[in-house]
Amino acid sequence: RCHNNNNKQTSQEATVSSPITATSKRVYTMTIPLWPDFVMANDLSPDGFGSEIDEICEEIESATKGLGANRQRVIDALATQDSEKRSMISMRYMELYGDDHKKFKNMADLMAKEFSGDFGTALEYLALPPHQAECLMLRKAMKGIGADVDIIWSIMAGRTNDEMEMLKKTFFQMFDKDLSKLLAGELHGNMERLVFNCLQAAEEGYDPEYHTPEKARDDAEAIHKFGQGRLGTNEKGIFKILCASPPQHLELINKEYADKYGYALWKAMEKELGGMGEKNLRQATLYLVGMKTKPHETMSKLIDQACRGFGTNEDLLTCCLIRFQPHLANINACHIEEYSKSIHALIRSEAGGKYKTLLLQIVNTVWPEEGVE
Repeated sequence: RCHNNNNKQTSQEATVSSPITATSKRVYTMTIPLWPDFVMANDLSPDGFGSEIDEICEEIESATKGLGANRQRVIDALATQDSEKRSMISMRYMELYGDDHKKFKNMADLMAKEFSGDFGTALEYLALPPHQAECLMLRKAMKGIGADVDIIWSIMAGRTNDEMEMLKKTFFQMFDKDLSKLLAGELHGNMERLVFNCLQAAEEGYDPEYHTPEKARDDAEAIHKFGQGRLGTNEKGIFKILCASPPQHLELINKEYADKYGYALWKAMEKELGGMGEKNLRQATLYLVGMKTKPHETMSKLIDQACRGFGTNEDLLTCCLIRFQPHLANINACHIEEYSKSIHALIRSEAGGKYKTLLLQIVNTVWPEEGVE
């Protein structure tokens, strides 16, 4: 588990002052949420958000008027806010200026009109509440020839039951399409089975009288039987157990599995899931397990993954930083410990121009970087 430790930063990095405390020994009873309570409460009264939200909306409207929108002013207005305030801004903006932008369904449409490229895409997501932003991410990931599978599984796996139910409902409200039917048309084989298990929003509430060591032993044996204990892996059976198990129970399953078979459950997943061409399936399954048992380390790894290989996956990097912003303080601490590099430094090495400025501001809103102009 990662600790709050900045000693491994490289010499060329700016200094960062950690706003968190160490959480290395924490055991989770349920999957952690990514959305703020405000979004889950579904408060639909934007006229009561106060003068500060109105002033930010006014600044965005002013910065996008006329010929050529002011990119820096929009960054300063939107990317400096946390996900709860951005939700308020998104709702209030359309109430204040919707009559002036009748062809826009939401503030993201304004950003799409005024800005382009990776920068414009990031602003589209920032201009929406997080549940709507994720729906737009999914819609974009399923447009064109070939779905962006990494975006899909990273949004669908490792979610709370409430967030998954709200995601499905919101997707239909935004696009008048059933999310499960669209996914069925884009995914195939075991990846489809994994995502559809996640869609069920079936994680059990942790109950120590039910989630006993004996049940963990039974589940560990079942996973082994579905995988290494038979000819051909029964991925569907494995996915059902993984999706239903709350984090604390999954930790017990891992202990029982390691005690009986000599290696961790995660190692079994790496060895058994998918064939030569199913690297994505293994990544997605390990991500699902990681989001339940060590979420901040898992999110840190996905951000790093977006920047590895031949060229940065800007779409995945953008989605990760915006989706994970409420947890970026803990994620950054993990990234420094695991990779000896802050997320700030990663962004500086992988992005450029105003896109880099925007991504840095998203992180700085949670973990301010010092010593950089």
